[in-house]
Amino acid sequence: MSNTVKKPRRKAAPKKKPAAAVETQAVVESIKSEAVAAAGLTNAQLMARRDAAVPRGVASAAPIYAKYAENAELWDVEGNRYVDFCGGIGVLNTGHRHPKVIEAAKAQEDHYTHTSFQVVPYGPYIELAEKLNALAPGDAPKKTLLVTTGAEAVENAVKIARAATGRPGVIAFTGGYHGRTLLTLGMTGKISPYKKNVGPFPADVYRAPFPSLRDGITVDDAITGLKNLFLTDAQPDRIAAIIIEPVLGEGGYVPVPFEMMQELRTICDEHGILLISDEVQAGFGRTGTWFAVEHSGVVPDLITVAKSMAGGYPLAGVIGRADVMDAMDPGGLGGTYGGNPVACAAAIAAIDAIEQEGLLARSTAMGETLKARFAEIGARSAPYRFWDIRGLGAMVAVEFVQDFASAAPDADFTKRVIAHAMKRGLLLLSCGMYGNAIRVMVPLTASDAIVEEGLAIFEAAVAEAVAEEA
Repeated sequence: MSNTVKKPRRKAAPKKKPAAAVETQAVVESIKSEAVAAAGLTNAQLMARRDAAVPRGVASAAPIYAKYAENAELWDVEGNRYVDFCGGIGVLNTGHRHPKVIEAAKAQEDHYTHTSFQVVPYGPYIELAEKLNALAPGDAPKKTLLVTTGAEAVENAVKIARAATGRPGVIAFTGGYHGRTLLTLGMTGKISPYKKNVGPFPADVYRAPFPSLRDGITVDDAITGLKNLFLTDAQPDRIAAIIIEPVLGEGGYVPVPFEMMQELRTICDEHGILLISDEVQAGFGRTGTWFAVEHSGVVPDLITVAKSMAGGYPLAGVIGRADVMDAMDPGGLGGTYGGNPVACAAAIAAIDAIEQEGLLARSTAMGETLKARFAEIGARSAPYRFWDIRGLGAMVAVEFVQDFASAAPDADFTKRVIAHAMKRGLLLLSCGMYGNAIRVMVPLTASDAIVEEGLAIFEAAVAEAVAEEA
């Protein structure tokens, strides 16, 4: 299978390639040679080995196996090339193998890879915490806890909120995604595939409605639902925190209306409740600001972070008001691998890259391009199927329906678009409560040419999916 997409010919004589481009091409040619020479090293062979060794509950969106990646491109073990609009599920805002990130990680490895910050602490943890404290919105002094995964960050945020308030309850929202551990699943507002058959979930977790154009739920309706929850199930003086993603991730890349975030801040202040902004997927430039909550002007009490913070290395954290973060006694926070020094060094470099390369502005511009091009593609290739094009910055999604009249979600059409795109060399992921939206997580470092190549493949895949219905 070949997914090579021909590039338009240059009108002028080609310039000498930069050293990085020459090196990348050499690596790609090496991959192709290895793929031919290595008996059995094929996608099909690895799939068979995976089926025998890995539980089926660990799903993979693409039936290919990675060999090499560079910025917004990926090659599989057979030498096929793909444009990556998935970014490791929002982890690669600075792209695959960003040179500064790789250099910083390798330099740290030459000193030490692990001591456990709880045993022998180290400078990179402190330096990163200082950077995060400075980046987070609000003028109050802040402190940062570093852990390893997004779910671990969310669990610690809840633990800190409970310690700081002396209250047990947590309120989350329909469609929100906060992780796959039992506590975070209790807060996650989507059954399949995450919560199916694994309950019961922890007590004192309550669900409030999220505004929904599809379901006719307005911001006023959502706030009324939250206030009714205070009257029926969630005694407000027993609620430690309200947690919300400023842009739903798995729930469909739906931004929280700014007026709702502002009303939540008011409600939290009124009842002594802490507001947690879950920025695991929406943070670090994805929406055109460091944190998506900044668009609303709201300052949360706690922010959970992970994914693109460390440019591909496993790292997460909780940033919060210093008085709240200090609620736990010594030893109450931490984890053996939390704030791994190599990951901290990578994160410092990734944050520097976002700043120095203007990726916040790049995200805003890229988002405008994506929305405009999706509107054109929908009108041209699939009239009345692109029901909604939404997002903040470059955190953009397209939602598919069977037709505008019924607005019935079309998950099958979405799956076909993704499948045709992959055959043509574009990696895409779905999302949404009905699985009928495609989200874009292309690295912010991707060139205009690569983004346009991906969009051209996307349009061809949409046209193929439409043609199948004729």
